[in-house]
Amino acid sequence: MTGTAQSPRARYREQTRAEIKEIALRQLAEGGTAAVALTRIAKEVGLSGPALYRYFDSRDALLTDLIRDAYADLATAVTAAGDALAQDTSARARAQALAGACRAWAVAQPHRYLLIEGTPVPGYTAPPDTLDSARAVLGPFLAVFEGAEPSAAVRPVVDQMTAWARTDAAVARWAQATGGSAGAALAGAVLAWSHMHGAIGLEVSGQFEGMGHDGGTLLRAQIDMLADAFGLD
Repeated sequence: MTGTAQSPRARYREQTRAEIKEIALRQLAEGGTAAVALTRIAKEVGLSGPALYRYFDSRDALLTDLIRDAYADLATAVTAAGDALAQDTSARARAQALAGACRAWAVAQPHRYLLIEGTPVPGYTAPPDTLDSARAVLGPFLAVFEGAEPSAAVRPVVDQMTAWARTDAAVARWAQATGGSAGAALAGAVLAWSHMHGAIGLEVSGQFEGMGHDGGTLLRAQIDMLADAFGLD
């Protein structure tokens, strides 16, 4: 028999934490991080202020949980998009699929996307483990750019990423563990991240409204230009 049944108290605790996070996400969607208020959440859940702190000891702790959840969900969406492709799919098509999955997730829930990729929350410092969560989103792109042939235009970035991995063993291990080297693959992944989040961030924050173009079209063009720069097939 696998697993251990939760006690009623443990189940109640998990249900209450989930309810608190659900309310916080609604507040986030309504007014951004500034709208997330523990006192309002406590009132809606039916708890006193002190009682709420038994579930999240601070607003920062609640935000951290929301950030971890968002990164995990985004990483799952991006990884699933990569896994759905046939093995003989071209590197260019894989890059497009991964970027498209990231955009689709963000457009569907912009408040969660802006929580992890938007303007930093004043006074909030994310714990170190959220860096691993962010890297989980970027990991699938490393394998796409492995073996790429960078052009002169992106060579300075390749050189910088190579130097970074030489001085940061954790970065080198992460790159190797996810199927890419610490040179061109890391540079391609980082550039893909900057292209994606520049375009997606502008779209989900409403900056493209009235401009007469589709955000998906712009992102596909950017990823195609990046693929050209790295000689992807």
